[in-house]
Amino acid sequence: MNKHSPKVAPAAPAVHTAGRPKLRVLGTAISLLEELRVKAEADLGIDICFDNNDFIVTQHKAAQEPDSYDIYDQCFHNLDIVWYWRAIQPIEIARIPLWDEINDLTKIGRIGPSARTGQGDVPARKLYVQPSLALGDTPTGRISMLPTTHNFDSFAYRSDVLEHAPPMVSWAALLDERWSGRAALVDEPAIGIFDAALAAQAAGLMDFGNIGNMTVDEIDQLVDILEARRRAGFFRGFWRTAEDAASLMIDGETDIQSMWSTGIGILNSEGFPVEQAAPAEGYRAWHGGLCLSRHLSGRMLDVAYEYLNWWISGWPGAVVARQGYYISTPERSRRYMTAAEWDYWYEGLAAREDLPGPDGKVRVKRGAVRSGGSYWQRANGIAVWNTTMDEHNYLVRRWMQLVGRAEKDI
Repeated sequence: MNKHSPKVAPAAPAVHTAGRPKLRVLGTAISLLEELRVKAEADLGIDICFDNNDFIVTQHKAAQEPDSYDIYDQCFHNLDIVWYWRAIQPIEIARIPLWDEINDLTKIGRIGPSARTGQGDVPARKLYVQPSLALGDTPTGRISMLPTTHNFDSFAYRSDVLEHAPPMVSWAALLDERWSGRAALVDEPAIGIFDAALAAQAAGLMDFGNIGNMTVDEIDQLVDILEARRRAGFFRGFWRTAEDAASLMIDGETDIQSMWSTGIGILNSEGFPVEQAAPAEGYRAWHGGLCLSRHLSGRMLDVAYEYLNWWISGWPGAVVARQGYYISTPERSRRYMTAAEWDYWYEGLAAREDLPGPDGKVRVKRGAVRSGGSYWQRANGIAVWNTTMDEHNYLVRRWMQLVGRAEKDI
């Protein structure tokens, strides 16, 4: 963990209270925050162990070691592998009392009648467990994953290098030659490939039949473009955690790069001059959630449902809002946010006062305005969702070659 890292839960707390159930949660730093673990233990009267890994390690562990965890906390685009191996079990909607309060972004794929759904792994298409055990968008009494945290990502850039210039409003900027040697991409094939694809398409370097489900030829063409840039020294690097992404900018290595909201938060807390782009082409969206391991039954299954319901009950959503993320039951979380917090994070208004992050330290300075507008504006501007494509295995092989990682690291 570097000096810019936020406080995250340890992989395994050293001491547990005798006689209390212990719930094991496998996930990533997106939602495995120490503040959430401590509060959940207090509210639910249980012990909780967080197993925090990067996206790739988490997905593989979820599929291959289902007996090692009780809750799988990741994203809808990571569902295919764990569902194929039956590592997780369906969630009964009847046991989710607040189900009707979960918004339509996951239930039907959009918020508002005129919103565009976006391409790729739209969560609604993998939400409901069908009678055949396939996943689909036809409502049933069972779901694959309880929708929780989500966001609309793009790229970030140093605002001080664009003094007196207009904000960046196109993904094309991410591949602009003027940033040669000062750019970086996220190193996760089901995410980074779409940042690159949106940039290549916006820059007129290539077109896609379906950017959310590329063909082998399209993957080859795109990776060849990126490989040529890499060899020419265009990319400073490929990062795997939000902390590493923030460090690249803080340490003066990059001017523009893929960036997640947690990285923006680190940079803001350091007073670093950074802006997140609101691309005209639309955002790359993702939606997280919670799954039940296949081995759960009896009392531990009851405990797991209590944890799922706690997550959408209000307080956790206020915590993730302070990270810059949204929750599937926003009105519940509004009760645990100040009016100034709600106006900034959800309404897109200027901060009326300094606002804290999850750790209580100032994250947003008074007067700041979040790029892209309100939650509803951002949700209505999705270009593509993080996706595990039909040719995912081929993509991973090409991606490994691009970033210079050995197969054993995937």
